Amino acid sequence: MIDHLGIEVADYAASRAFYERVLATLGHGVVMEVTRDITGAYEGCGFGPPGRPHFWVGRGSGTPGRGSHIAFSAQTRAQVDAFHAAALAAGARDNGAPGLRPHYHPDYYGAFAIDPDGHNIEAVCHLPAEAQS
Repeated sequence: MIDHLGIEVADYAASRAFYERVLATLGHGVVMEVTRDITGAYEGCGFGPPGRPHFWVGRGSGTPGRGSHIAFSAQTRAQVDAFHAAALAAGARDNGAPGLRPHYHPDYYGAFAIDPDGHNIEAVCHLPAEAQS
C-alpha cells in the first residue's frame, strides 16, 4: 500500500549522515538524491535497497515535525489520476497534477495533494504506460 515515506528535517546534512550510519546496519543506504535545482524547492535523499528508495529525509517542503509525505502505490496511471481527482473533490489542495516525474525515473507517474491536516499525499505508478493495457 505505501510506496515510500518522507520526513522533513531541520538540518539535511546532519540527518543524512545520521541515517546513513543507522540504516547501514539494516543493509540500506542512499540510493537516490535530488537537489533544489532538480525539484524547484526540495533537497533530500532516499534510502532503501539498491535502486528503490523507500524512506526519504530532506528539507524544503515543510516544517520539521509537520509536512509529512506519504506515497501510496497505484497499479495504473488511471488510478493516480482518480486519486488526485478524488482528493481535490474531498477538499485537498493541489500539490502537483498527475504526470510523469522523469527526474525520479522515466516511468514515475505521480500526483500530489495536501490533505486537510497539511500532509503531502501522493499516488504513484512505476509501470510504463504500455504495461498497463
